[in-house]
Amino acid sequence: MLAAVVALGPTPALQAAAGSSGRLAVVAGTAATSDAGAATTGARDAAGSAATPGTTALDRFLAGLATLRVEFTQSLTDGRGRQVESLAGSLVVVRPGRFRWEVRPAARAGAAPTEATQLMVADGRNVWFLDRELEQVTVKPAGNALTATPALLLSGTVDLRAAFELRDAGSRDGLAWVQVRPRRADAEFREARLGFEGGELRRMEIDDKLGQKSVLAFGRALRNAPVAATETSFTPPPGVDVIGKPVD
Repeated sequence: MLAAVVALGPTPALQAAAGSSGRLAVVAGTAATSDAGAATTGARDAAGSAATPGTTALDRFLAGLATLRVEFTQSLTDGRGRQVESLAGSLVVVRPGRFRWEVRPAARAGAAPTEATQLMVADGRNVWFLDRELEQVTVKPAGNALTATPALLLSGTVDLRAAFELRDAGSRDGLAWVQVRPRRADAEFREARLGFEGGELRRMEIDDKLGQKSVLAFGRALRNAPVAATETSFTPPPGVDVIGKPVD
């Protein structure tokens, strides 16, 4: 994932994975593999266990993590603090390097959920981005598409501390916070803050380079459950325009 940025045009709906307005930067491994229909199960550190010196709540959350499934809500505010977007979505991760991230407009009270308007899939070789409104798919090889982004924090494709500076940031709103700053100058965000409760990831705040702020609130996560291979694979729907060429 320490490669280049996938620039997919002005699509703010995936700002949680993007650092700057109009650029979608996502993380995927270049050589990750996964058994079809299932993923390795790992033992998780107990939330209350003694921490190794120098570790953070993020380290303990990632320890033993093989797969993750979670739903979230997301808000995006501009540099003046005005909310410009409200979304709902889901994330499936198969470490290392595979994931499925999709978002849709947040449903109004009493309204049925809408179909995901944007879908991003990292299959271990390519990164696919589907915009249903534009009827367009963009694809790039993972090795040519990626850089240090917030999604890298959960992907497991690189040494976390080789890519980021991590430090405990105290307690706020009943959560234990970890501050994350990328080491690379070309990273797609200035700072991220991850809030944990009882060892579970509850919130992620991302400050981009344009002064915008994304806040993701996560529901209850399902760890290390089997993930079907089809969830982290992608075939362009009939009739859409495909930009780019995938690698086999």
